[in-house]
Amino acid sequence: MHPWNVTPEKAKSIQQQLAPQVSFTNSVPTEARWVAGVDISGANSDGLATGAVVVLDLPALEVQEVKIAQAVPGMPYIPGLLSFREVPVLAQALESLTIVPDIIMVDGQGVAHPRRFGIACHLGLLTDIPTIGCGKSILRGKHGPLETEQGSQAPLVDRDEVVGMALRTRSGVSPVYVSVGHKIDLESAVRWVLSCCGGLRIPEPTRLAHQAAAGRLAPRDPEMGQSKEETQTRLFV
Repeated sequence: MHPWNVTPEKAKSIQQQLAPQVSFTNSVPTEARWVAGVDISGANSDGLATGAVVVLDLPALEVQEVKIAQAVPGMPYIPGLLSFREVPVLAQALESLTIVPDIIMVDGQGVAHPRRFGIACHLGLLTDIPTIGCGKSILRGKHGPLETEQGSQAPLVDRDEVVGMALRTRSGVSPVYVSVGHKIDLESAVRWVLSCCGGLRIPEPTRLAHQAAAGRLAPRDPEMGQSKEETQTRLFV
């Protein structure tokens, strides 16, 4: 798409150029079968960060495939520029999948971002797969009061624009913040996050991806009754 090792000023310019390409039209298949979660660890003593992708089946949410990749991040952590640090290593993990997911969930923001182009948008454009941002904290926007019951929602608004949804995924716990990444509408994104939480605050795909990135969930190939060669499909062209 573009170089990844760039200055912060260039990174912001790239985000502004790509933001208009984000699609808010729901393109998740009616019979969606696979949902993937992605996450990345901090760098280890050798400077390597571990990116992980975990693919679960729907609606059972049973783990089908776990892949990891390691790389030295090309940019330090800078709020609002997370994708330039994390997407290259996540892309390596996604490339190694044998199952192509119908949905990708990201522990981070989509359009709830200063330039309306968070990591979920970046990853969605790169893969051309419907992508959802589900952050644990707010990067941009404010919302009104939120009821304490599971499923309660309040629009996340920035500069008079609804950029996401504060969503209570479990009664009595802090909400998560859902926003469009790519090829999905906000209502559908909220529905998918709720359906993937399994009674916990964090959606199961990203919760397990966090475990895999931390080395607490071993890599795994799918058991589909086919050889890897028969099921392999590249995500990027």
